Amino acid sequence: MNVKILYATLLAFLVPFALLAQQGGRSVSGLVTNQAGQPVEFVTVALEGTVLGTNTNADGSFLISGVKPGTYTLRVGGVGFSAVTQTVDLTGQNAVVSITIKENRNALQEVIISANRSVEALDETPASVHVLDHRTLQTQSLVSSNISNILAATVPGLALNSNTTSNVGQTLRGRNVLILVDGIPQSTPLRAGGREVRTIDPSAIERVEVVKGATAVYGNGADGGLINYITKKPTLTQPFSATTTVLGTGMLFHGGDTFGGRISQQVSGQLKAFDYVATGAFERTGVYKDGEGQVISPLYGLGETNTYNAFAKLGYNLGTKHRVEGMYNYFGSRQQTEYVLQEGKYAQAPSIGVKGEQQGEDEGTRYNHNAQLRYTGKSLFLNTDLDLSAYVQSFYTIYGYTPYFENGGQSTILSNKKGLRLNLNTPLNLGPLKTSITYGVDYLQDVTSQPLVDGRIWVPEMDMVNLAPYAQLQVNAFEHFIFKAGYRYDNVSIDVPDFQQLRLSAGGGGNAVQGGTLDFDAHTFNLGLRYTAIAAFKPFISYSQGFSIIDVGRYVRGARENYISQMDIEPVIVNNYEAGFHSRIGKVAFSGAYFISTSELGANLKANEQGTYTIERAPERIEGFEVVADYFVTDKITIGANAAFSEGRVDLNNNGAFHDEENNYLNGTRIAPLKIASYLRVEPLAKLNLNLQWIYSGERDRFAPNSKGGYNSGEGPVQDFHVVNLSGNYQLTHKLGFNLGIENLLDEAYYLPQAYWYGRDDNFTRASGARFQIGATYKW
Repeated sequence: MNVKILYATLLAFLVPFALLAQQGGRSVSGLVTNQAGQPVEFVTVALEGTVLGTNTNADGSFLISGVKPGTYTLRVGGVGFSAVTQTVDLTGQNAVVSITIKENRNALQEVIISANRSVEALDETPASVHVLDHRTLQTQSLVSSNISNILAATVPGLALNSNTTSNVGQTLRGRNVLILVDGIPQSTPLRAGGREVRTIDPSAIERVEVVKGATAVYGNGADGGLINYITKKPTLTQPFSATTTVLGTGMLFHGGDTFGGRISQQVSGQLKAFDYVATGAFERTGVYKDGEGQVISPLYGLGETNTYNAFAKLGYNLGTKHRVEGMYNYFGSRQQTEYVLQEGKYAQAPSIGVKGEQQGEDEGTRYNHNAQLRYTGKSLFLNTDLDLSAYVQSFYTIYGYTPYFENGGQSTILSNKKGLRLNLNTPLNLGPLKTSITYGVDYLQDVTSQPLVDGRIWVPEMDMVNLAPYAQLQVNAFEHFIFKAGYRYDNVSIDVPDFQQLRLSAGGGGNAVQGGTLDFDAHTFNLGLRYTAIAAFKPFISYSQGFSIIDVGRYVRGARENYISQMDIEPVIVNNYEAGFHSRIGKVAFSGAYFISTSELGANLKANEQGTYTIERAPERIEGFEVVADYFVTDKITIGANAAFSEGRVDLNNNGAFHDEENNYLNGTRIAPLKIASYLRVEPLAKLNLNLQWIYSGERDRFAPNSKGGYNSGEGPVQDFHVVNLSGNYQLTHKLGFNLGIENLLDEAYYLPQAYWYGRDDNFTRASGARFQIGATYKW
């Protein structure tokens, strides 16, 4: 797709709105406090019947601008608070309001944007969506600052992490999950490297929105769903505010060489029409040890690692209806260890770390840059809201040294993305039906390669261009029925140059490979319906599609002669069928969903006895359920639990029957065992809160040993385990608070599922023993 054509398309969209934009939009601002008169941060403020909404800042303030003159109902609410509505008159002037909300732990009013690219309430969208609000994120960050750990402990349906820098096997409902930062894709689908989950520090995140099930809202890679890290936003009404957090870290029982530290700083404020927020974080971890005091294997480990994050967001309001905003985030992680791997024995003794000198360069992500420039216009021509953004993402990570290549070496993944997104939302006047249409176009160029650190090329630069128009219709009928229907068309081309195949130590490779251009189209649809009249039962049904391309780089690096032009890269189109509900009855909140996920073509990564991987392009079927329950015993005590289970099979003989003897289960790289998580939250004093969390991971044994008596990669039998985490916060004054978190409080010596299903000696590694974080937070 010619870039000039793209710009002309965008210009054709924008010119009418720029010429016909209405002026004189209204605004509503104010302060939200609790019954004690204290400001309440991060609750949702929205105008009913519109797509306009925001969250309160740290000082309880909010501002909604660009509102068409008229009379509206303002709704304020959030997780842990009862919703409050108030009529605001914006016919003649702006409105300033003060609102008091009451704590109510079973309230569920979180507003999301990732599911449909427009503002909507969590329990009113016809899809499975999970939101990690700011409070939950803060609580979990006390236990671990690793965002991969935080997600695994809190998101039903997301597989557990591996306690390493890798997220291989951390699937969502048994399929790929697309990771985003403010809508910017972090995944590297052309050469899947398994490093996209851990690409930003929690200090830069305001909340996390998880959309479950196949979705094409943001394009390629979300056939299991998407995870969107929504970054911090500025504190309004104050010219300057700041927060400093300092933590010490280490192992609770086996302390030698394990101590480290973490510091993070945030500044934020507003100066007239200009606002800003910036955060910085640095962490140095000590040696990681397991529950028996042994040093955990340094193979892509998190011990002795330096992690850096720098984030900034600047905004300027051009009147009440127009805003420009720039965002930048840098993340880096580098392991500098004095240990080397000593292989254990699979299912008998763990692989550990012993003193030694690592070969090659330090492993880790050298940089992950994300930058975005965004313009938003509200209530423009035909009362349309417009969101136009341009972004870049640059990612470079280095893997460990291996003798696999001739003369040895270290592979890397280098990926550079450029994108444009135009998103519009227009309300339609259809009498009693409240209707709106969200539509636009996405453009993405992704250039990804896999060179070695010494310059040799394993996978050459693959250049993917994707242009995708889309439209989503939403109809609110008879007040309580919410119907959605959408379509997206993705046109994808991938250019692969001629290259010389890398020579391997075993003697293979070295072929001259002729490049070529690979093209495909993807048409994806979605339908959904939710009924919202009864708080005790808000059911929904939905059908949605998503797609992902296969790991092209894995094919390309093993190509022969003119193989590129013959490659079959037809995308995996996934169909997600789902039924679920939200329920609130008295002090109990409950939700559940059952899903079936199918695809005519698969992309299951399959290993043989020699460790060589192939991709099974056969039909797949995954089904499962998720349940979440919370019981708000009193204002001081809350208990809750969630559970998720799924199972999947592949139809190898393609006869439509998934349970034939010739067919098999999907392996551990795709399907996680049963996961249950529960918690107890207690506030014994006004200034003290404590959180106790229990996580259980079940067994999964679906494959027989191979002819050598071992297990092919991904097929090892997984054993169950449980772990307990503790966190607490004591707010000594309004400004000063003390924090404590302990991961694996009981110091269990256990193995995560990846250690078992890999079926290999080098990956048979224990998880961390009892590890603590203790420190203080001060608000300036």
